[in-house]
Amino acid sequence: MKKNYFLIVAFLFLLSGFPFSSQATIRTVTGTVTKVSDGDTIHLTTPEQTKLRVRLYGIDAPETAKINNRTGRVNKPGQPYGDEAWKALESKIMGKQVKLDILDIDKYRRMVGIIWLEERNINLEMVSEGYAEAYVEYLKAPYRSKFIDAERKARSEKKGIWSLPEYERPRDFRKRLKVRGGE
Repeated sequence: MKKNYFLIVAFLFLLSGFPFSSQATIRTVTGTVTKVSDGDTIHLTTPEQTKLRVRLYGIDAPETAKINNRTGRVNKPGQPYGDEAWKALESKIMGKQVKLDILDIDKYRRMVGIIWLEERNINLEMVSEGYAEAYVEYLKAPYRSKFIDAERKARSEKKGIWSLPEYERPRDFRKRLKVRGGE
């Protein structure tokens, strides 16, 4: 099983090195969501029992608190709305059969892709409902305008994270913690 995982990762990594003018799907797989880590990261198990860590493409959800498994203490704080984003994603897809369009592999060796539950684009739903922002630094066509428009609408309707009086982008939050020595 691990051999299959590493072969898939190696193959996808090689493919992801080629420049694309738009975000092309490298491969599409199906599987069952076995874990939701936070509002933008899941674990998926394919029918062949290959386990994939997946980062949802084009979105950045507020950070959840990270707990040290040994001590049970929080070693990295979370952000407001982090737990709500995590629970929203979990309620949408946990234990369900989904389709994953793999678009890239990130520096943590996670698959980066779009999660589909039947005809629903779960990534886009998370932005539309205010559980995540459009990650504009990484968005490319054909998804870019849809995600930005969804965020704009969620902002104007003050949904989710956009209802917070002082919203801090997850990207900025992570940088601030790193500078402060939190990572």
